[in-house]
Amino acid sequence: MRRSILLASALATTLALTACGSGEPSGDSSADADASAKPSALGSLTVWVDETREAAVTTAAEAYEAESGVDVEIVQKNFEDIRADFLAQVPTGEGPDITVGAHDWLGEFTANGVVAPIELGDKAGDFIPVSVQAFTQDGQVYGLPYAIENIALIRNTELAPEAPKTYDDMVAAGKKAGTKFPFLIQSDGDKGDPYTYYPFQTSFGAPVFEQNDDGSYRPELALGGENGEAFATWLGEQGDEGNLSIDISYDIAVEAFAKGQSPFVIGGPWMLEQFKDLDLAVDPIPAPGDQPAQPFVGVQGFYVSAQSKNALLANDFLVNYMSTPEAQTALFEAGGRPPALVEAADAASEDPLVAGFREVGASAVPMPSIPEMGSVWSFWGVTEASIISGKADDPVKAWNKMVSDIEGALG
Repeated sequence: MRRSILLASALATTLALTACGSGEPSGDSSADADASAKPSALGSLTVWVDETREAAVTTAAEAYEAESGVDVEIVQKNFEDIRADFLAQVPTGEGPDITVGAHDWLGEFTANGVVAPIELGDKAGDFIPVSVQAFTQDGQVYGLPYAIENIALIRNTELAPEAPKTYDDMVAAGKKAGTKFPFLIQSDGDKGDPYTYYPFQTSFGAPVFEQNDDGSYRPELALGGENGEAFATWLGEQGDEGNLSIDISYDIAVEAFAKGQSPFVIGGPWMLEQFKDLDLAVDPIPAPGDQPAQPFVGVQGFYVSAQSKNALLANDFLVNYMSTPEAQTALFEAGGRPPALVEAADAASEDPLVAGFREVGASAVPMPSIPEMGSVWSFWGVTEASIISGKADDPVKAWNKMVSDIEGALG
């Protein structure tokens, strides 16, 4: 297995320091250097995982233990509990050395000082670029990505043999099919669903925040101005025409599509299990605006605790054992999300549906992980819902009030 030169050097240095500080004879220096690839004397690791990913991580950990002699304890936790428990325990010196997690936790984690950067070294180029961007903040990478998820256009090929090129093409094809719904997109009633609607918004050139060159975000709102107003106007028009409705929940959208009541549904790979009886294709989301429709990308990965006493070992385990094609493929097979590692993603893309989601994800944008994102969601969704439902008499006025409210929340 190819090991990172940088990590091997760092581990060799740590071994040398350990030997000198122990009071025991260090022996032949060349032998010490040769032992750098097997850091058996350096300690142990504790890794938090959820049930879905436990088996895949355990397999990689067993390989690491066999080669290094380092003990790796795998602790299964409910995924819903990991974020809060990590934030609570790390500052007290408790918690794991490594935890599984989502990239959009990064802002809160760095703000609370609970995660440490990791060094990908020459492995950085082995990953799909957006997956590394998602874990990047202030020029540093804070997570080892393993999976990418995003929404796309899921198409029933019997009802719509061709992929629509534009939003209007999609609506026309849906009406031509004679189904109950021209297309399906979920909402959450009066709360709206800005995550699922985001590709439409980006096609008008109104992203939520400004992005830096490395793909990270800065807390400067970008959803206002003429572009945001154009999107708001379009939402109102589509609500009036009945193409968009806040009454279509996730469950309704999935059930209707599974029953053949629409040729199109906008959603993610998590829906596919419900559509096994259909002939499907996965296509880019057609844009109603004059720019590409870019959905959010969510990236799953592993973080290293800022309080880990064995951060070098943690980095070594992640970069050299959890970033192998075997490990990333095992995680894909367990969770159903396309791998972040290019080699594993290439293999998974032999499935045309996986390939379709991957193609859309390659040109998508990471969901903002900056803490300021927490001030956006509540204003954003309810405003979109009020415009679509017609409760907002003036879409532009409602949108501009939302922007002002968010700016006020951001201070």
